[in-house]
Amino acid sequence: MIKKENREAKVLAQNICMSVFKARRVIDQIRGRSYEEALMILELMPYRASYPILKLVYSAAANASHNMGLNEVDLFISKAEVNRGTIVKKLKPRARGRSYLIKKTTCHIKIFLKEKYKI
Repeated sequence: MIKKENREAKVLAQNICMSVFKARRVIDQIRGRSYEEALMILELMPYRASYPILKLVYSAAANASHNMGLNEVDLFISKAEVNRGTIVKKLKPRARGRSYLIKKTTCHIKIFLKEKYKI
């Protein structure tokens, strides 16, 4: 029995200073699309979350072509997930010696690229 190689390029970005919900809104638009189509969508989206995700997709394609020898034209986004990261807590001084807690949410983004099978 011949085993098929799992030819999947992945990239992970941790502690991106962004809400999980804002990043998921962008990730849901590109999941399952081809590499070139995902780049066009991300370049034209007006959201702030699209730029870090665009850099991740570029990086995953570079990993696929350099490390595995895959062609960028045949790639598509097989999986893309956004998970909650740590919450950075800061204290902001307020009147009368009090303080106000500021919570900055972060997220972890994973993108997996696979090669399309030609029949």
